[in-house]
Amino acid sequence: MKRVSKAEWLQAALHLLENEGVEAIRVDRLARELGISRSGFYWHFKNRDDLRGQIIEYWVHEFNEVVTENLTLREGDPRKRLELTMQMIVDHGLTRYELPIRAWAEADPAVARRVNMAYKKRMGFLRDIFRALGFEGDDLEMRTRLFLCYGTWEHTMFPKESKSSLRKLIKLRTDFLSKP
Repeated sequence: MKRVSKAEWLQAALHLLENEGVEAIRVDRLARELGISRSGFYWHFKNRDDLRGQIIEYWVHEFNEVVTENLTLREGDPRKRLELTMQMIVDHGLTRYELPIRAWAEADPAVARRVNMAYKKRMGFLRDIFRALGFEGDDLEMRTRLFLCYGTWEHTMFPKESKSSLRKLIKLRTDFLSKP
């Protein structure tokens, strides 16, 4: 009998969320997509609500905290940290689920609270980098927000951009955002 990890269930659920929305996330549908019986679901989740809660936690960890809790990105030269953060976001497709997650958050207050907490953490992480670059006040806030908006929505707005093109843009963006 085929065994499916919790991460595989969560990844399949995110894929459905991305392509069809939160209502498409159903136990029988996921089991069918994964080629496993429905009973395999209950090894990892109590019910559909538990799955939904764990999807958000998975997204918070795998697509947010992987950056904000990364020690390499929290120490050292702030300009280099900024560039490495941008590269990590692009290289690992960390903004892939932004649009469906935000849409889900619009419809579910509990999801909205958790997503907003993740965004506040992102903002704090970025604010620390720009503060270390010497920015303060409105200039600090503008750069933090500009980075967050660009980094978060670049994949949504320009999904066909090549990685080599994105790497060039990362260098230009780092120069632009780190200069007074």
